[in-house]
Amino acid sequence: MKKLPIGISTFSNIIEQNYLYIDKTNMAFELIDNHKYAFLSRPRRFGKSLLISTLKEIFEGNKKLFEGLYIYNKWDWEDKYPVIKISWGGDLRSIKGLKQTAYDIFKENQKRLGIECEMDRNPSSYFRELIIASYEKYKKPVVILIDEYDKPILDNLDQMEVAIACRELIKSIYTQIKENDQYIKFAFLTGVSKFSKASIFSGLNNLEDISLTPRFGTLCGYTQNDIETTFLPYLKGVDLERLKKWYNGYNFLNDTVYNPFDILLFIKNDFLFDNYWFNTGTPSFLIKLFKQNNYNLAEFENLLIGKELIDSFDIENLSLETVMFQAGYLTIKEVVQKRNKIKYILTYPNFETKMSFNDYLVGYFIDNNHIKKSEIQNGLIDTLEIADMSNLELTLKSLFSSIAYNNFTKNQIQNYEGFYASVIYAYFAGAGFDKIIAEDATSVGRIDLSVFIDDKVYIFEFKVDGTSALQQIKDKKYHHKYMRSYKDIYIIGVEFDSDKRAIEKFEWEMVEGGKYHLLTL
Repeated sequence: MKKLPIGISTFSNIIEQNYLYIDKTNMAFELIDNHKYAFLSRPRRFGKSLLISTLKEIFEGNKKLFEGLYIYNKWDWEDKYPVIKISWGGDLRSIKGLKQTAYDIFKENQKRLGIECEMDRNPSSYFRELIIASYEKYKKPVVILIDEYDKPILDNLDQMEVAIACRELIKSIYTQIKENDQYIKFAFLTGVSKFSKASIFSGLNNLEDISLTPRFGTLCGYTQNDIETTFLPYLKGVDLERLKKWYNGYNFLNDTVYNPFDILLFIKNDFLFDNYWFNTGTPSFLIKLFKQNNYNLAEFENLLIGKELIDSFDIENLSLETVMFQAGYLTIKEVVQKRNKIKYILTYPNFETKMSFNDYLVGYFIDNNHIKKSEIQNGLIDTLEIADMSNLELTLKSLFSSIAYNNFTKNQIQNYEGFYASVIYAYFAGAGFDKIIAEDATSVGRIDLSVFIDDKVYIFEFKVDGTSALQQIKDKKYHHKYMRSYKDIYIIGVEFDSDKRAIEKFEWEMVEGGKYHLLTL
């Protein structure tokens, strides 16, 4: 078996050093054969850099590297093109650092292409000169490949003035692509986010976004077929259904895909199920967005939003839903088209993302005190396995007593049920429960939260400063939905006092034979 390309995103290294490569050159060929200006958005660690490297080798005519791959007999390898490759790295935390990084990148391209450019002008002028000089030397139109086009902005979301300045600088650079159209063969940009054309690509309005074009839906990532064929020898003894539940689920309007980083690390770590992708980046900027509005995290299980919300955004007007989708914490569950309007139902891609994201938020709620968090979460699954309701009550009360005071006041939602529902939902999801349903619809209303374990289901209703939560479950007979499928049904009413910022009342009963029973355990 070939070696696994963990952390390797250079196509030539993968091929020459006998690493495993999943052939994507059929889609690469279609991309470069049918598009001149294209853009692809994918979450981090999804193989975008490898795709850029692959395209570079194709345009430079390195035929030998592609022997045995789809494109080998399809491409005219004698027709070679000069390639300008931009991959943002280095010091991006200031406008001065970004300018120097741009000069360094252009200088490296200048050296590789064997051309001379002036270096005492601004980055935009330097880029234009690099394009024209390459064209004039090789007498061929230029290929431009830009990896992580948005990194200078995303790296500075915590300092908005710098982010805006970086946006304006890279905007002036990217504008040169359209202004020098006569010298360009092909331009392709990748990134995590999709900023609006007005904010970044106003000078490149002919850029075609293929991020949700179905035929390119699996251009990055591993498909289920890849797992069941190419990867099967590496996965002997692995429960493939469990693997799928943990790591599959990213939907770009084609077959769902796995994040490659998860699969490669899972194999390397002897089949240990862990949050490999999530741990590669801390979504601290999402916490800031969460603080700004009254979000109910439970709604992210089935979040209906308009197509325009996931198409693009501007840094002056960030939407939590948009950022979560583009960053890979949510994915498309279903496309809804009514008349001329397209909407998407979003959800968590897989178990890893759902559990890890919510566990991270629990840490935020209780002021990042990880010791206290683990104390609260330990034994939760055991508690529900044996229906120890007294311990469940103590655990939930302990959870809310551990929440930092300012997390209530900053959200300004002391009397907002969604906040309390968010905390409990994140708590259960972060603890690793396989099945949780928020806002489960019945014929008479929606159940706030349903938690399932073995043959038991726990139905939660949350109220703030008022009506009896338990009585609402009884009045609407929410338990009827689960009576045929589950042996034990527990209905739980949780009432919060917004002044005390605590659980004021915790009531529960067990449903048996359609009747309610308050048991002493």
